[in-house]
Amino acid sequence: MRRARRRGLAHEAADRIRESILQGSPPPGAPLREVDLATRLDVSRGSVREGLALLEQEGLVVSQWHRGARVIEPTPTEVDEVYTVRGALERLAAHRAATRATDSHLAELAGLVHALEHALARGADAPELLRLDLGFHDRLYELADNTRLQRAWQAVRSPVHLFQLTRIRLGHPHYREVVVDEHRALTDLLIRREAEAAARHAEAHVASARDALMRMLRSRPPATDDQ
Repeated sequence: MRRARRRGLAHEAADRIRESILQGSPPPGAPLREVDLATRLDVSRGSVREGLALLEQEGLVVSQWHRGARVIEPTPTEVDEVYTVRGALERLAAHRAATRATDSHLAELAGLVHALEHALARGADAPELLRLDLGFHDRLYELADNTRLQRAWQAVRSPVHLFQLTRIRLGHPHYREVVVDEHRALTDLLIRREAEAAARHAEAHVASARDALMRMLRSRPPATDDQ
């Protein structure tokens, strides 16, 4: 974990902790100890505490009285809640992008799908594939041209990122099988300006990810003390 720079230390601490969590260390469910984090980041415990509060607002961290903060654990309930909200947002974003984005902007989305396809073909690892995947969705929300919608996406983006990492870890072959085709199908609908069909596909794309991850979580063997 990189040390925090002397700039808005609470936000900087949140950035560094988030970065570390989304790289898999600490893993989901792990405790986040203020003293340890303050030492590693070279900031005060107060800055760490404020940073963790920011991450709790993002839905990436949970805190309990007298038990401290922990990285959020992907459970079927958490996944269902986050992806249900994301599905509604994605539906709106796709509909707006289909009716508002320029042809050149939609061509950018097609280019992002091509980059994802190329990365998949050369055997890119999970973090790179997910970076390209989320980059596609970031651009989709930008093309929707609604600031509040973009903010709503940012409010769930961090837990989505973490949950998608879990989905890939538990079922990487399945993710690799569907990721390009699902994004290409959505882009084709957007380019053809089929707003309603694009909205339905976007929502179904999110539901597919939700259902796949929930199946994996429910079929996962229970953790043991030595895991």
